[in-house]
Amino acid sequence: MKQLSTLFSLAMLVFAGQAAAVTWQMPTPYGDSTFHTQNIRQFAKDVHEATGGELEIVVHSAGSLVKHPQIKRAVQTGQAQIGESIISLHANEDPLFGLDSLPFVATSYEDAERLWAAQRPAIEKKLADSGLKLLYTVAWPPQGLYTAKAISQISDMRGVRFRAYNNATSRVAELMGAVPTQIETTEIPQAFSTGMVAAMMTSPSTGVNSAAWDYVDHYYDVKAWLPKNMVYVNQRAFDALSKEQQQAVLEAARKAEARGWAMSREEADAMTRKLGEHMQVHQPSAQLMEEFARIGQTMLDEWLKSAGEEGRKVIDAYRAAGK
Repeated sequence: MKQLSTLFSLAMLVFAGQAAAVTWQMPTPYGDSTFHTQNIRQFAKDVHEATGGELEIVVHSAGSLVKHPQIKRAVQTGQAQIGESIISLHANEDPLFGLDSLPFVATSYEDAERLWAAQRPAIEKKLADSGLKLLYTVAWPPQGLYTAKAISQISDMRGVRFRAYNNATSRVAELMGAVPTQIETTEIPQAFSTGMVAAMMTSPSTGVNSAAWDYVDHYYDVKAWLPKNMVYVNQRAFDALSKEQQQAVLEAARKAEARGWAMSREEADAMTRKLGEHMQVHQPSAQLMEEFARIGQTMLDEWLKSAGEEGRKVIDAYRAAGK
């Protein structure tokens, strides 16, 4: 009887340990070859190790669980506990989400870091109002222009079918005289091969991951902007963790943010070189850059009108930090 009692006690301890374990489902929009996804998988591993396996984050990449536009909503409603999306995808909810995708506002990593420092408090509050907690953000490499034909001025883009992935890229296309079509990252090869689009503005990472050279011949390193992805968690799910588990998540997020920005910098150089092995990589003409700068100013003016005083304060803080 004593032996049976001991076995029962051990079984109950094992059961209690299993019952205490928590699993979070994490939808992400990008494939496993994308550095953002690789960084997220390391984040999940760090959380698992730091909690002794008490918190397991199951990563569902490439939109396999929830498609990109629905990820934030899925986390808000608890269908998933944690998720990732590009910040600017949510600009239709509030203009502040679209700031980092305005062209030629922040065109270097240093600029992007200052812009995020100015933007972060507002983004954290807006997520909190939706029941979400921001964990970390990571910038994409600077956005470049991919075209099937060589161009030297904006008018060369008139009538070209242009891949868009948020409000900002759609507006850039319109101001160039191009025709925007919303296409997710995973759909790029099919969109080009079927003639839905013939040009795009995106990072060298996305260009390489989608083998852009199979359907366009030219890449212009215009460094238009550095959009950021954000990783966020359902606040109720986070609050349900023990204090030790919460601290483990926050520490893993801090490491993921630092690691992700470093990965992005390395990615920008490596992927631009990779593009050069398969297609023509150009520095844009002075005229093209001047015309892009005017588009950027137009979009900033439009954004400031829609973002109001809150948006102006963020821009003022960003500019003051650069002095």
